[in-house]
Amino acid sequence: MSILLALAASLAWGFADFGAGVGARRLPLFVVATFTQVAGLALASAVVAASGEAAPSAAQAGWAAFAGVVGVVGIAAFYRALAIGTMGIIGPITATASIVPVVYGLARGERPSVLQGVGVALAVVGVVAASREHDLERVRRFGAGVGLALIAAVCFGGALIGLSRAAPGGIGWAVLTMRAVAIPPVVGAALLLGPRLPGSRRGWLLLLGVGVGDTGATLLYAAATTRGLLSVVAVLSSLYPIVLVVLARLLLAERVARAQLAGVAVALGGVALISAG
Repeated sequence: MSILLALAASLAWGFADFGAGVGARRLPLFVVATFTQVAGLALASAVVAASGEAAPSAAQAGWAAFAGVVGVVGIAAFYRALAIGTMGIIGPITATASIVPVVYGLARGERPSVLQGVGVALAVVGVVAASREHDLERVRRFGAGVGLALIAAVCFGGALIGLSRAAPGGIGWAVLTMRAVAIPPVVGAALLLGPRLPGSRRGWLLLLGVGVGDTGATLLYAAATTRGLLSVVAVLSSLYPIVLVVLARLLLAERVARAQLAGVAVALGGVALISAG
């Protein structure tokens, strides 16, 4: 069951991230974030109401709130990166978020295996390789959005830590708290910067789909962590960049250099080793 949940989470995250990237290219960043977070809050509220879960402890709610705060920063950075960069590069870079839980474990006295050490090294090399592209003068430079993608990776890693600590107190409550904490800042930013609403029904449906897909994936991941080994769940749920890359190539005709594709593969391999180690 944990394997199926993790794979489903990975698939849902891939589709949601692709939709978010498309939406962020058409609408202001915080408008996209606002409507997707509100849609996610509605889904999480329905899950809590249907499950009848007891309220979590103060500590568990605090971890969920922490996940919500760092998660919304990560989402803002990620959506902006998807809007200005190449999705096939941005997605795999954010997948290195699993490095953050490794560092967290070290601080708590854990010692990573040799496999995880190799994975960290591969992830760093892969990020550098995937981040570099040729401009018109064939001068190597960092690709657009890479810095934001790295910020998103750190924030997502922190959110994963918070979510894993909050999930035992109730999966629905953990995700509901995350979304409730995230909504005020994104709404404030959207109003401050000037909201611009989707101009078509298709635009509204896209934002709704992103919000439901992202929150659904988060619920699936949280459920998987309570039912199976975290190492197995993490590696399977980290496959979402593959979905993003495939959709970007098929639907947006994005082209990625061979060296960058190699970097993507190495980065994903590093993520797999980190999670499996």
